[in-house]
Amino acid sequence: MIINDRNIKMWSTIGSRATFGIAALELAKEVENLMVLTCDVSTSAGLDRYRKTFPEKYLDLGIAEQNMIGVASGLSSEGFNVVTTTFAPFQTIRCCEQIKVNIGYMKQKVCMVGIGSGLALGTLGYTHCCIEDIGVLRSIPEISIISPADSLETVKALDAAVKSDKSCYIRLTGASNNPIVYEKDYKFEIGKSIKLREGKDLTIFCSGSMVSNSLLAAKILEQKKISAKVVNVHTIKPIDKKAIDEACSTKLIVTVEEHNIIGGLGSAVSEYKSLLPSSPQQLFLGIKDNYSKGGTYKFLQEKHRLSPEKIVEDILNSYSKING
Repeated sequence: MIINDRNIKMWSTIGSRATFGIAALELAKEVENLMVLTCDVSTSAGLDRYRKTFPEKYLDLGIAEQNMIGVASGLSSEGFNVVTTTFAPFQTIRCCEQIKVNIGYMKQKVCMVGIGSGLALGTLGYTHCCIEDIGVLRSIPEISIISPADSLETVKALDAAVKSDKSCYIRLTGASNNPIVYEKDYKFEIGKSIKLREGKDLTIFCSGSMVSNSLLAAKILEQKKISAKVVNVHTIKPIDKKAIDEACSTKLIVTVEEHNIIGGLGSAVSEYKSLLPSSPQQLFLGIKDNYSKGGTYKFLQEKHRLSPEKIVEDILNSYSKING
């Protein structure tokens, strides 16, 4: 895969879904035993060119997601490097038992890609929004969970997941015109978070679409004389314990995610933090364990206080209480 300024801008414009399809097309040229399985989403997942170029490496199971997981695990047992994809709620929640038994318990290596996760499909309501997928899969053993910050990280995550020896779920958030977080190539490693901004007062742990919003929030906080470190926790499982250890030197830890505050990034951070002899207070920012009415992506981010301005308001409220 060629990573340059032109491609980074192009991937940002088309968004993570279409970028995933391009990345899969390039991977198929070098991974001989690659097999991509979908459930009637070749266009939605940006896989039309892949399907036409590598028909022998592509299988559409129709609208039968649970069956797709069974077929994927069977192909994996026969030596294929399998990638499955459909919309996030159908890739994960609908297939929970099959993922548990066929992938987790039987240890068949499969890379699952959930497209349109988080709030991006808000106009279709919460049948298609997905704020539960991390929480559902995080409790199943043997599965890594990645939430890319932008389209370039989608490319890096898919490459790493396909070449890994462990099953993985890649959670794609955001829509087209996905903000650029990484303007040039960088080292990506499953399980290793990336510090994007230094800060001494508080630490913002973020993932997926919330990375760009958190960086913008940190800039606003800087104008208010508050120094915020921003860390892209692209891998929710396994969580980067060293990054949490380092964050404990700041006065406040904030987790920002386009997911239910129960079971996701915030929970993963707090579970490890609770084992430490001393640690700062944690502010959980995300969807507050409820289903709201549907709406546009921007509207739902604002409603759930996930816009940069709302993130700043909530941080200031918590930080002011700590500082008296």
